[in-house]
Amino acid sequence: MKNDAIKDQFSRRKFLGVSSAALAAGAGSLLAGSASAQEASKARTDRSATDPGPANKSLDAQNSDSEWPPSTDSKSLVPTFKYPFSLANKRTYEGGWSREVTVRELPVSKTMAGVNMRLTAGGVRELHWHTAGEWAIMLYGTARITAVDADGKSFVADVKKNDLWYFPTGIPHSIQGLGPDGAEFMLVFDDGEFSESETILLSDSMAHLPSEVLSKNFGVAAQALKNLPRQELFIFQTAVPGPLETDQKAAAGAPGKSSSDFVFRTMEMPPTVRTKSGEVRIVDSSKFKVATTVAMAMVTLHPGGLRELHWHPNASEWQYYIGGKGRMTVVATGNKARTMDFQAGDVGYVEKTLLHYIENTGDTDLVFLEMFKSSFYQDLSLSDWLSHTPPELVMAHLNIDRATLDAIPKDKLVVVPS
Repeated sequence: MKNDAIKDQFSRRKFLGVSSAALAAGAGSLLAGSASAQEASKARTDRSATDPGPANKSLDAQNSDSEWPPSTDSKSLVPTFKYPFSLANKRTYEGGWSREVTVRELPVSKTMAGVNMRLTAGGVRELHWHTAGEWAIMLYGTARITAVDADGKSFVADVKKNDLWYFPTGIPHSIQGLGPDGAEFMLVFDDGEFSESETILLSDSMAHLPSEVLSKNFGVAAQALKNLPRQELFIFQTAVPGPLETDQKAAAGAPGKSSSDFVFRTMEMPPTVRTKSGEVRIVDSSKFKVATTVAMAMVTLHPGGLRELHWHPNASEWQYYIGGKGRMTVVATGNKARTMDFQAGDVGYVEKTLLHYIENTGDTDLVFLEMFKSSFYQDLSLSDWLSHTPPELVMAHLNIDRATLDAIPKDKLVVVPS
């Protein structure tokens, strides 16, 4: 049975070298079929294509491209560029939980870190601020966020699934789950070493200040402050807040409401790119004005769809997989490449300028985020490059004829087939 499974894995494997992928994006892929047949033949005859020892079969099944890499992968090491949130330790509280993936869990992820958080209805991520910029996307439910801008003016808003928010470094804020079932969201920080456990919390700050200083600062008797928390709250349970307009009015006071909009309604904008194989929504500071350090592309690939071969010249790419199954090959410097598989809840990372693709290998939509520590989104397409280089030069490199070159798309498609 195991040998049959191995044969099946190899027979399904697609050849995705750099040049053949460019051809597949255009005319269709005899090379890919030939390579698949060669690999299937090798699986039937090569005794090394077995693994009779102890194994975590469920984990192997989720990572078939690591267990049996495609022949296009190099034998030399490419740093692991995947870490599942399922392995991240949860900090649990009455009111919710949080877990994080930083450079400590995924060493290659030097520029960005992520925190997955859940709040119950009424659960509060306590008033705090960060030493890094906070970008967020709602994954489930609804929440109320509050903030005070640099001019001391208030911002209070409710957010739902796929809405974004962004708080620059040092802007104090809070998050609270609403009814009926609270919220879950992904926080992305513009520093790979950032940890959610190292934020500046209201409760922790009060516990580490002399009572006489607090009394003088707030103009109240020290006795009135005797019940202040003696340790951090971080996440805690309280009542579900009342109407949004009530909180907005109470928070505004004399200074009034902030002129900054810290929220972006992603699904109210049309897709930036749409083909028969999927769509992409790109949100950077050109649309979300306050998000000056983080740019995003939300990608949906239908079954069989491919986020075309490309690279990002301006920033490394931090990924979060929301739904579906996919695989990615990263071509690194020094004649190295590696393919890895991804499922919902996984984090991926591609270093700046490295060639890669993402392919939907499942039977449902693959939805994921591309995140960048940058004020703007930028990518370069392999097909676009080849089709805008002198033809004779490209044909000499790839050993292809003019008809094949002419079949390669003349413009960046982003999602293929188009």
